[in-house]
Amino acid sequence: MPAAGGKPLKPEENAWVTQAPSAIPYDKDWPVPHAMTRAEIQQLIADFVAAAERLERIGYDVIELHGAHGYLLHQFMSPLSNQRTDEYGGSLENRIRLALEVYTAVRKVWPEHKPIGMRLSATDWVEGGWTPEETVVLAGKLKALGCDYLDVSTGGLDPRQQIPLAPGYQVPFGEKVRKETGIKTMSVGLIAGARQAEDIIAQGRADFVVLGRGIMYDPRWAWHAAEELGAETAYAPKMMACHPKLRPQLFPNRAAR
Repeated sequence: MPAAGGKPLKPEENAWVTQAPSAIPYDKDWPVPHAMTRAEIQQLIADFVAAAERLERIGYDVIELHGAHGYLLHQFMSPLSNQRTDEYGGSLENRIRLALEVYTAVRKVWPEHKPIGMRLSATDWVEGGWTPEETVVLAGKLKALGCDYLDVSTGGLDPRQQIPLAPGYQVPFGEKVRKETGIKTMSVGLIAGARQAEDIIAQGRADFVVLGRGIMYDPRWAWHAAEELGAETAYAPKMMACHPKLRPQLFPNRAAR
């Protein structure tokens, strides 16, 4: 539980039995997960389908399947967490089978005019783990199935990961996927500035970028970015109706024009 120090729940805390491709704990002192049976894998695919049907009924416009950060689809992809000997383990073809089956099943029930993407960790940052080259292979297969875009992140599967954090540190991975497969990509991770984000798009390194902590820190990030980059955008009526003497202070670029 991240909110409780990043430690697993204890049995006396009503912890549930976790599932995984293989009975390999995340780290020492972590519970051993239940290795999923074929029947449970099929139920998982059905659960993804049921979730997509609920999203359509509610009125969502886009689905992004989570295959990154140590989530279950990622666990099946990585040889660090997947040591199965059946058709879902071993070779790369087998380890990506579940991700492809989930995408295919969800695509069948999701309206054709509505896009589906998938989030992937392009590397585990651990020797012997999932690699950028394997990500490219999976990306190509997803594109052939009609996947609309990939949200390319990294890590999250193994506590031994060594991540060289720096502004835009994940951008090269999405760039590699984009250039080698042609699929549209989204970049994320320590992208905070408007000009930084604009440069990533302008240089053809990604098709779009996503902000997390930057937006949480500045909920008006989009307006401020537009102002910094000289773009015209609509403002909330009450803000535009403020006293004329205050407008130059609030919107200096707009006042200059």
